[in-house]
This record gives sequence, C-alpha cells and structure tokens, in this order.
Amino acid sequence: MLSVPRLLSLASTTLLTLGLGVGAIAPLMVPVSVIAAPNPATTFFPDIQNHWAQPFIQALAERNIVAGYPDGTYRPNRAMERDEFAAILRQAFDQSRERSIPSGSVYQDVPENYWAEAAIEEAYEAGFMEADPKGYFRPRQPISRVEILETLAQNLDLPDVATASQQATTSQPQTPQAAARRTLQPLMFPLAMTVLMQPIMGAPALAAQLGAPAPTPRAQAQPPVPASVAISNYYVDADQIPQQATKDVLAATRAGIVVNHPNPQVLNPSRPATRAETAAFIHQALVSQDRLAPIPQDAAAANYIVGDRKTGL
Repeated sequence: MLSVPRLLSLASTTLLTLGLGVGAIAPLMVPVSVIAAPNPATTFFPDIQNHWAQPFIQALAERNIVAGYPDGTYRPNRAMERDEFAAILRQAFDQSRERSIPSGSVYQDVPENYWAEAAIEEAYEAGFMEADPKGYFRPRQPISRVEILETLAQNLDLPDVATASQQATTSQPQTPQAAARRTLQPLMFPLAMTVLMQPIMGAPALAAQLGAPAPTPRAQAQPPVPASVAISNYYVDADQIPQQATKDVLAATRAGIVVNHPNPQVLNPSRPATRAETAAFIHQALVSQDRLAPIPQDAAAANYIVGDRKTGL
C-alpha cells in the first residue's frame, strides 16, 4: 500500500502531465471564427489547375465562400445542387432578412440537422430561393444557369433595365445645324442694319446675332428597347431564355455577371450550372458590388465575361 505522501506525489505528476497535454492540444481547438483568412496555397484544389474558371474559384476559396469535398477536390465540372448553392449564397452575401419562416415549419425534404439546413433557411428568408407550393425545397436537384442569374439579378439591386434602355435611346446626336451655330463667328453689324436685314437673315439667324439663343428642336423621347430584343445583341440562343427571366438575364449581363465558356455568345440558359460556372457568376456579382477585385484583363478567363462592365473596370 502506498503512503499518503507517495499518493500526493503521483497525483501532482499526473495533473502536470495532463496540463501539458491540454496545452499542446489547445491550438487545435481554436474556434474557426477567429482563425485568419487561409493562405492561397492552402485553398488550391488540385483538380482546378489549368481549368478555365481557376481564377474565379481560387478567389472565392481564399475567402471561404466556396469549399471543396473531403478528398480535397473541387469538382468544377459537376452540376451545382440547390443545397450547395444556398451554402454559397450564405457565405457570399450578407442580405437583410425579407421574410421569416413560420415557427415550427420545415421543408418536407430537408431533414432536421441536414448539413445545409441553416443555409437553406437563410437563403429563403433573404429572398434568394423558394420552395415549391407543396413545401419541397429539392436540395439535391441541380440548379440551372438561368435560375442562378435570376436569383442574383432580383436580389442584388442591379440597375433597372428599362431605365438604362430609355436613357440610351433618348440621347440624341448633335445636328449639323447645331454644330454650325457653334463654329460660326458672330458678324458685327450695327443694330439698325440688322433690323433692316431681318427679312433676309430670318428669325433664327437674327436671334443669334442679337445674342439670343436660337430655337432648337425638342428631342423626342424614344420608347425603351424591349429586353427580349436587347438580349439578342449578346446571345445567339437568346430565344431559349424563358420570357419571365429575360429582364433579369439582361440586367445580370449588363452588370458583367454572366460568364460563358467556351463561347461568350452562347448562354445555355436551361442547362444545369456547373460548380465552376457558379463560382464565376458569384465572383462577378461581388465585383459588380465593388466587394471583390476583378480578375486581370489579360487573364484568359476574362475573355468569357459577357456584358458592359466585364472585368469591372
């Protein structure tokens, strides 16, 4: 039997050993929220090397907006599913809540403790995503390219398409007569002579000589170009865009959000968006909000950005 002093000595030694062990493990238990932004080298996915969307994916991965799979891959050509898209929206945008999910209600096909449950609820409350009338969210269903563009255009306060079109059509070119009035030097005549010359000079010329501005024709306001017509200037398959989505796609295009690979003029609106394409859309949406720097203009990926803003410069 051990004496009391011996037992106390063993107890002290054990506590000291445990203390050292806890101290060695503690750095691994630091909450994720206080860990610094990851180094670009640690977020590089091996399967995006030399991929056309690498700059978009890499930029988002460095900011924890997109994530890979447990095996360390990103799988850029895999279809983006609705639950994954909801998770990306949650990380990328800090939108205010527009509506609340009634207490106690859950989507019938989103089980409790589902990995994307919180992201799906937040995407709904922010107005980004909807369930069907029967209450199904369809989390594993691929999301189409046009659905993503609609979601971004409707929730990111993009400029109104009709207003932009009307401003473009009401801007009138300068008439030759107006240019001539500005270039001709005024003739110096005595006032009495100008009165006698009034029948010859005419009212506009006389008004100009007397210092009064000559009457100018009133610009005619032109009706805005319909979105269905304007969108055809960007895409050869514009007729495949659902009618209700045309305005949103046009707004997203003009904001530089749309990225089409390999042909910028082919939208493929109804095709499921890949994980690479989704990253490109989200990246460009953040660029349009001035929250993310555009990719360099000389980067190959910049050639696939469609629209008026393109790289955001």
